[in-house]
Amino acid sequence: MASAGSSLRVLMLLEGHFPAVGGAERQLDTLARALRERGHRVRVVIPRLDPKTRPGPGRHGKLPLYRLAYPRWRVLGSLMLLVRLALVLWRWRHRYDAIHVHIAHNMGAVAAVLGRWLGKPVVVKFSGWWELERGCLRPRGGVGAWLARRMLRRASAVQAISQRFASELRRRGFAQDTIHWVPNGVDMSRFAGMARTDNRDGASTAVFVGRLVSEKGLDTLLRAWAQAGSSLAGWRLRLVGGGVQERELRQLADTLGIGGAVDFVGPSDAVEQHLAEADVGLLPSRFEGLSNTLLEYMAAGLPGIVSRISGSEDFIIARRSGWLFEPDDVAGLAAALAEMATAAREDRLAMGVAARQDVLARASIDAVVTRLLGLYAGAQGEP
Repeated sequence: MASAGSSLRVLMLLEGHFPAVGGAERQLDTLARALRERGHRVRVVIPRLDPKTRPGPGRHGKLPLYRLAYPRWRVLGSLMLLVRLALVLWRWRHRYDAIHVHIAHNMGAVAAVLGRWLGKPVVVKFSGWWELERGCLRPRGGVGAWLARRMLRRASAVQAISQRFASELRRRGFAQDTIHWVPNGVDMSRFAGMARTDNRDGASTAVFVGRLVSEKGLDTLLRAWAQAGSSLAGWRLRLVGGGVQERELRQLADTLGIGGAVDFVGPSDAVEQHLAEADVGLLPSRFEGLSNTLLEYMAAGLPGIVSRISGSEDFIIARRSGWLFEPDDVAGLAAALAEMATAAREDRLAMGVAARQDVLARASIDAVVTRLLGLYAGAQGEP
């Protein structure tokens, strides 16, 4: 068994479209880069979901990938994928020291069982809502979900990215001593030395970064912005991202009479610049596991106005680092917006400093890697 201080070979499994941009994919990429910078070796195993790619070895930048052939046959294709994964884990048993599963689903279940048999530490990450609503923890999931849960409980460690989800896992039968609260990690170096930049028109800016989709609660945000009314004079709302709701949200903003105050920026590769130009970050989501965007707001020194959901409630402390409101509570969000807008600029800046201090201590990539290395080495760590 390798020690936490030695160079480790980590096999990462993701049942998804890596390197397509999503929360789990972004986290895997950030974590893999951080591990490699510290001298550890990482390889990613994914199903071949894109027919334009070839099965077998590949690369994402400097990161080695291995795509498992995945015939698109109902039931039988999934079984063939899992058999191929099991064979790879067996054949490569001398090439890796630990397995990190980034979405707790069927591939993770196979890895948990094989890892126990091979004597390899297996860390299974539960990201939140997907596993609860559509994955192996979903209600009435049938025999397949029941079997996957039993197999996943064989993992040596379970990574819950929020304390609420850690409690949920205990209720679902996972052993207390295997559950570890290890949040997503944020690369603080991206935001080092960031200074607030005044907008050219002199307006203050509240920013949202993410997909324009229903689960992000942006209709609630627009209604609350309209309800906050005159208290938001001199403020603009900037929505950075694209998605299927864009046209609907534009129409809603116009109907509410706030279209002139809302900027639809679209997808952007300059997120750091948008955060530098903002005064507060917004996250009105209906559900999350732990939002990477929230961590980036805090790392950029922005106070947040966020819904009280899994993950967010672990990081935002009311009136220290931001404001909390209940999901879909238009009046509660409007009150938070009004309080934010009428607060002194110095107070908002102080809250942003506190937000950065909190995320640095608890979710910087350095802090997260340190905890995960102990789990990869088979140490129990702090539950």
